[in-house]
Amino acid sequence: MQRQRSKNCGGNREFAGYKFRRQHPIGPYVLDFYCPTARLVIEVDGSGHAFSAGQEHDSAREAFLAESRVRVLRFYNQQVYQEFDGVLQAIWFAVERRGIKVRQPLT
Repeated sequence: MQRQRSKNCGGNREFAGYKFRRQHPIGPYVLDFYCPTARLVIEVDGSGHAFSAGQEHDSAREAFLAESRVRVLRFYNQQVYQEFDGVLQAIWFAVERRGIKVRQPLT
């Protein structure tokens, strides 16, 4: 269902005029969705991220990405399913805010 919803946002992986890459590697990490123009990562997490080991891994990943001035937006699967419009709105605000200030994408 998650894949179907992401297709509804544009089969070409675009959202609000911004291109997103799916399963994009940066350093030792593979990101769920990455917009190089806005330097924005969208992570859609399952319940495993609620446990301490998952949270430690997420913190290390976010610190690594923050060093490159990449912002991470994190949503749980349930949020995507139950609050899809709100998730899209949060992503839209983030890309609009970040897209204006970006000088050069991190690939």
